[in-house]
Amino acid sequence: MEIRDPIHGSIALSPLEVQICDSLEYQRLRAIKQLGFSEFSFPGATHNRFLHSVGVSHLAGVAFDTIFKNYPFKDFKTKNSLRQCVKLAALVHDIGHGPLSHATEVVMPLLPELNIKLYQDQKRNQDRKANHEDYTIAFVTESEIANIIRAYGEFESEHVAALVDSEITVTDDFFMVDGVDFRPILSQLVSSELDVDRMDYLLRDAYFCGTNYGNIELSWLIANLTYTQVKDKLNLAINRRALYTFDDFLLSRHHMHLMVYFHHKAIIYEEMLTRYLESPDCKFKLPPQLSKYIKCTDYSLYEHLNDAQDSSVWAKRIANRKPYKVLYETHSNDGSEKIKQIKTKLKNEDIDLIYVSSGARLSKYHGATNQDLAYNIYVVEQYDKSIAPTKIQDTTEIFSRYEKIRRIERIYVSPEQKQAASNLIK
Repeated sequence: MEIRDPIHGSIALSPLEVQICDSLEYQRLRAIKQLGFSEFSFPGATHNRFLHSVGVSHLAGVAFDTIFKNYPFKDFKTKNSLRQCVKLAALVHDIGHGPLSHATEVVMPLLPELNIKLYQDQKRNQDRKANHEDYTIAFVTESEIANIIRAYGEFESEHVAALVDSEITVTDDFFMVDGVDFRPILSQLVSSELDVDRMDYLLRDAYFCGTNYGNIELSWLIANLTYTQVKDKLNLAINRRALYTFDDFLLSRHHMHLMVYFHHKAIIYEEMLTRYLESPDCKFKLPPQLSKYIKCTDYSLYEHLNDAQDSSVWAKRIANRKPYKVLYETHSNDGSEKIKQIKTKLKNEDIDLIYVSSGARLSKYHGATNQDLAYNIYVVEQYDKSIAPTKIQDTTEIFSRYEKIRRIERIYVSPEQKQAASNLIK
């Protein structure tokens, strides 16, 4: 089976991938927009997580083939199983996403209610609210998708889940090949500073938003991916000649956050939705049962907001497209004193306001935890193997140059009060 994709062209799906894509659990992603409320800012941005995830899986296969084109696998079956496993992990990595945006995670149930057996077997701490990643693991290990993977017979659903979530423990030797652990590099392809998820959504979001910020040298970046062995583990690496392309890759994502994902209109709709979801008027909850969760889509949430507008001012504003408007905006690294003064002045005059601070940092290496750095990415010398590989954060200056958080602070007021508020702060 082939899918015609406007970003990558013709994408071939294996029979196993076709079965996954045809499942009810996966088909739900057709009704989950990739960028939530961003379509109100960029009308073309109506693409969904279904096609994005197919694109990510495709890139995982391309990257795998590039990295291991000369690797001395002893048999084709081992190579094909690892390739199919990482492609499946890339395919399902977003399957647990809630409607519209991350805002709906505030109405997800407590984690124990999902009753994820894999978590219980591995004694994972469950003293918290569930998030979309927990739903992803539940879908992968306990739904029809798990049955499809089990019937395939070459690996278990837990192996796919382990590439989505680095904290999951694998008790067998599936990822061990001739004494070498492939899990680090396969996990990095799914989630890291150089993963195929970012490669796809940057190009895809830029295309559908009609912007140039996310355009990256994808073919050159993937062509220069390779591996390096650290003790008994394989880690993702990149040839030094593509280091500037990596820098541009990070900057493109950084600028997409500042100019697209943090667009003032998308931000205020998310904030209004959060206020509704956290209000006592809200009757919308995401269920722990997967059979019910697959019915929770962007469309079902919009329908709920339309029905709830008589009891909630926030639901009414979203349903009727009457958001609060930007009164003042500032960009800085440390926060604005002027913002504080304006907030105080408006509150003294009983003008209702919404203050939102959106912060973007270039990389998770800034203030990273040990888990973030569990699998390092390396830079290798393609033409001089005598030079030892170096960690990428120690090789390029891009991390130190963009270490600070770039913050966009905004004050929003209702359309009805905007003129009065504008007169106050002139």
